[in-house]
Amino acid sequence: MSNSISLLPDHIANQIAAGEVIQRPASAVKELLENAVDAQATEITLIVSDAGKSLIQVIDNGCGMNETDARMCFERHATSKIQSIEDLFQIRTMGFRGEALASIAAVAQVELKTKRQEDTTGTLLEIENSIVKKQEIIATANGTSIAMKNLFYNIPARRNFLKSNAAEMRHIIEEFTRVALSFPHIFFSFISNNLQLFHLEAGNLKQRTLQLLGNNYNSKLVAVKEETDYMNVYGFVGKPETAKKTRGDQYFLVNNRFIKSPYLNHAVNSAYQEMIAKDSFPTYVLCIEVDPAHIDINVHPTKQEIKFEDEKIIYAFVQAAVKHSLAQFSVAPALDFDLDASIQQLDAIHQPFTSEKKSTAAAGSIFKEFTEKHRAHFIEPSKKSELSNWKNLKEFDEIKSVQKISSEKKLSFISELIEDGAIVQLHNRYVLVSTVGGFILINQQAAHENIIYENLKEAAIAKPIASQKSIFPATVELTMSDAVLLSELQIDLQQMGYSIEPFGNNSFVVHGTPADVSQGNEKQVFDSILEQFKHFSPDLKFSKREKLIRSLAWQQSIKAGKILTVLEMQTLVKNLFSCTQPNVTPNGNPVYLEFKKDQLEKLFGK
Repeated sequence: MSNSISLLPDHIANQIAAGEVIQRPASAVKELLENAVDAQATEITLIVSDAGKSLIQVIDNGCGMNETDARMCFERHATSKIQSIEDLFQIRTMGFRGEALASIAAVAQVELKTKRQEDTTGTLLEIENSIVKKQEIIATANGTSIAMKNLFYNIPARRNFLKSNAAEMRHIIEEFTRVALSFPHIFFSFISNNLQLFHLEAGNLKQRTLQLLGNNYNSKLVAVKEETDYMNVYGFVGKPETAKKTRGDQYFLVNNRFIKSPYLNHAVNSAYQEMIAKDSFPTYVLCIEVDPAHIDINVHPTKQEIKFEDEKIIYAFVQAAVKHSLAQFSVAPALDFDLDASIQQLDAIHQPFTSEKKSTAAAGSIFKEFTEKHRAHFIEPSKKSELSNWKNLKEFDEIKSVQKISSEKKLSFISELIEDGAIVQLHNRYVLVSTVGGFILINQQAAHENIIYENLKEAAIAKPIASQKSIFPATVELTMSDAVLLSELQIDLQQMGYSIEPFGNNSFVVHGTPADVSQGNEKQVFDSILEQFKHFSPDLKFSKREKLIRSLAWQQSIKAGKILTVLEMQTLVKNLFSCTQPNVTPNGNPVYLEFKKDQLEKLFGK
């Protein structure tokens, strides 16, 4: 009887291990850039072709390697960063696991050129499928150049899972941005298909932030800087008007390492409470410095998830630091003039913050926790909130039943009744229409979004929407990531009335837009379309075209606050009930509520 269990061959074991580290071209970009940083380089160049599928090359002017180290670095678990288990808890470098180059060599054809400054010659290595094919002495510049070609050439099934070039490029730009933000003192260059996308001169954090996120943030960032004996946090947060519908421009850098942390993200969001909409996300680039002994970064192969020794301390400190900065720069929510006037006359609102009051506040325990030295780790746990006792409101059961959306029938008779019946706008966001059996209350934005959605669906399948040509075509400049995304959507946008063409690295010329889209604010239009599109991106059940149609429908719809004339309201209602599904938006939100006459009479005891 033969044995069932046997050892995997080395090349198969390496390919399996590589799957944890190198999932797509962007994964290799991240590992190679971090290696260049660890080599103490001051200049790093990234070169890609075919969105990294054909070539990914990183050139640095770092310390380089001798011949022995050049050969050893491709072995699994070969590292210069770890000598003992204790070193795992004092990590200050980017790479340390000894898996990156071994993983890359298992799934690509690799060429390495490296030379130390003290050596007269360098080393060339060519590796395929983890096997060294060539090794020789060469003349080369100081530092290291490593090129990986034909990613997943030996694993066709893995290569087939890669996305379009535009999609893979967005991931590469994202990883490049994270590393470049983490090390603003290093010069970075990024070349794609012989075209330079980024040229980032060495500078400070704000300069690098503006280089990557765009100069439009120059006057929209608030500085954050707080220091204690336990940890430091510094960086920038965006003013409330920079909040977006996606998490795109959010960066946590812990000891110069980009991390993903929903927990800390919640801390920042809570600092913006009442300043931004609940479905919006603030912009931030926040650097946290903490003793490596208090964190564990060896919890995930990509090292983008870490564990803190005490998350509550970090959370409280980040939240307080952001709140303090927003308050210090007078970034606060405006007074709501719809509130009762008596509320706005309270002392806390209209009286100045005197020196006496300041002294009283400074004597408080909360103030001391974040200002006195050696106190950060003594933050007192918050008391459990006491839930209020809710009154049983049975009398509102009737109202709930009234508000139930009628999805069983289409009210096609509405368009005939509104000409003689009452139609009014409420709070500049709802349209109330009188009917024979009662009335309906329509959300004007949801209704218009429904109408546009069905028109765009028809345009995508059959007749394209006509484009209104601009007398003076507008030039729109986007971030590099958004420019790549817009290029991917260009053909579908053409079908829907947007005539655009590339104009330089990250610029586009807008020759025309749909007739009902006002001209003159093209930049804002495309920004909102792309933000909404990215908002849908994680939802895999939608096709690219479906996401785009929903994004356009949202962007073009009239928003809450828009004053409508009687004719505009009548047209809106007629067009709504010409839709195949007038009662809910594409996202499943209600468009209108129906109130029956007999239900209304019950509310008044009749």
